[in-house]
Amino acid sequence: MTANENDLQTLFRFLNEIGIVAQLSANAFGKVMPEGMTLPQFVVLNHLVRLGDSRTPVSIAQAMQVTKGAMTNTLGHLEGKGFIAIVPDAHDGRSKRVSLTAMGKAARDAAIEALGPELRGIAGEIAMPGIIKALPAVESLRKVLDIRRDPKS
Repeated sequence: MTANENDLQTLFRFLNEIGIVAQLSANAFGKVMPEGMTLPQFVVLNHLVRLGDSRTPVSIAQAMQVTKGAMTNTLGHLEGKGFIAIVPDAHDGRSKRVSLTAMGKAARDAAIEALGPELRGIAGEIAMPGIIKALPAVESLRKVLDIRRDPKS
């Protein structure tokens, strides 16, 4: 399947809008995070809930597209709050595994609860059938972009 110039312009507009939405939503969500939780910390907790825990710090850093050092810092804060446990990998002594604790799951759930008023406000101002219809396309795009970012692909 070959893309024509119109397809490329449409895809650029689409990705540009997603980028702007990501920036605006991160700002709005960052403002309502529970006291002491940063948006990057929430994103890591949400990642562990969504994909399951017992992940390596490197795999989480790759998924978030941040440096290992930045992820080590974020994980250190989460561990200090009791939201995650970091233990040696049973199969590879050089590596570690990150697991979500019950406190971490509760903190992630509290953050989502804190987002409720913002989400309700947005839902009241937008046509939800359009969002529902667009969701499969956005998920498909995410999957393609995720595969393409992997240097092994």
